[in-house]
Amino acid sequence: MPNEVSLAIGASVLMHVAWNLMARHQPREAEPLWWVLLAHAVLLGPWGLYSLVTEVRWDARFVALLATSATANAVYFHGLGRAYGHAPVALVYPLVRSSPLLIGFWSWLLFAEVLGPFAWLGVALNVGGLLLMATTGRGNAEGRAMPWAMLAMLATSVYSLSDKAATAYVASFGGLVGYITVGYLASWAMMSVRLRRTTGRWTPRVPIRARALVAGGLFIGLAYALVIHAMRFLPAAEVVAYTNAGIALATLVSIVVYRERTHWRLRLVGTVLICGGLLSLGLGRSGA
Repeated sequence: MPNEVSLAIGASVLMHVAWNLMARHQPREAEPLWWVLLAHAVLLGPWGLYSLVTEVRWDARFVALLATSATANAVYFHGLGRAYGHAPVALVYPLVRSSPLLIGFWSWLLFAEVLGPFAWLGVALNVGGLLLMATTGRGNAEGRAMPWAMLAMLATSVYSLSDKAATAYVASFGGLVGYITVGYLASWAMMSVRLRRTTGRWTPRVPIRARALVAGGLFIGLAYALVIHAMRFLPAAEVVAYTNAGIALATLVSIVVYRERTHWRLRLVGTVLICGGLLSLGLGRSGA
């Protein structure tokens, strides 16, 4: 794997973990995602959208990719929010992040992009670890959460493939930030409508802390822009699987630092499986 790609994925994982650890300590009624999507639009949106307009090769296919990605992002955040209304993050998020198998299948079916045996093994171990982690969050309402989690996972596979295809048009990193901003604005608008329907308000009742707002606004967009940048060089399924290292790292931090010992053995086994998957992906890359 090129050093540039390793650095991009590593930085993305660290930002993703930092943001998620901050989000866990915000009041649930604050709707942290709503706030950080808005913060992204304010802090990085102007630069990104200017780069998108001025530096990108526009044609009908790119517009279709941008619209597909924005729609899938909005569906993803909507599905995620609805799933969280019925089940804990410990169940929902690992299920949603189990998309690399689906992404690999779509890539083969639609674009004839073939993964090697080590890559498939790595993706399978990666997803197996996530599914094992998900069992630790099972509860009484999981049946109601499952369709929304599956919808979010499907949306992840859709925007991942459209984002990879869009890299042929977006040469600059600023353009990637602008590309993401369009999707995040669509997601923020859909979340605002959901808030209005469920609470009668256009904004959450409680704000999040200023440090989490700024860090989240910066990290949520920059982290995923780095992921799309890595897709210039690697198959989308592999890149998304690599980024699941963030879940493994966050799990270790929660067990060791925050001493969250509920189902810690199962979560640790899931972490080992994810790491084994990453090792297999690395072996496949080194032998390519």
